[in-house]
Amino acid sequence: MKKLFLIIGAPGSGKTTDAERIASRNSDKIAHYSTGNLLRDEVTSGSVLGELINSFVSKGLLCPLDIVINTVIKAIKNSSHDVILIDGFPRSEEQMNSLDQILLNETDIVLSSVIEVVVSEKTAQDRVLGRARGDDDKIEVFNNRMRVYIEPLIAIQNFYENKNLLKKISGEASINEIVAEMTTFILLKI
Repeated sequence: MKKLFLIIGAPGSGKTTDAERIASRNSDKIAHYSTGNLLRDEVTSGSVLGELINSFVSKGLLCPLDIVINTVIKAIKNSSHDVILIDGFPRSEEQMNSLDQILLNETDIVLSSVIEVVVSEKTAQDRVLGRARGDDDKIEVFNNRMRVYIEPLIAIQNFYENKNLLKKISGEASINEIVAEMTTFILLKI
């Protein structure tokens, strides 16, 4: 049985870095996949699908549901690990509901928790604009990404709180403190 942990947070919240560190320190039992990195890898490949994905992400928009869902499910199923961390997903009610429907029919995957890394908008902006990674690190794109993140957030929080699956962790602490808190929480759930 694969145990799935979804890690959500604003752009720049540190969710990818946190998950990478947790997985690398527990590589015998935990795998990590970043939705953003999976999509960016496809863009970098230069494929037709990558060009389509880039037409969305370069503007700070969400990719079509089927592309994202198929990418996430493929990563989970192909993983050799039983504990999977996926960050940056879900980012919309549509993604959340689609994943929920898929998981209802999956007998070998269980959603263990959704961890929200909470940071202020100022912290998120400072981090994103300071990393200079490409088109997605311009102020207009950041503002759009924040809007895209915030719009469905209350519905996503309520959905997972009602299932007793939401865990909030402050992303304002030091990286070591955040990673330690998340690691302890995850290891207690597996």
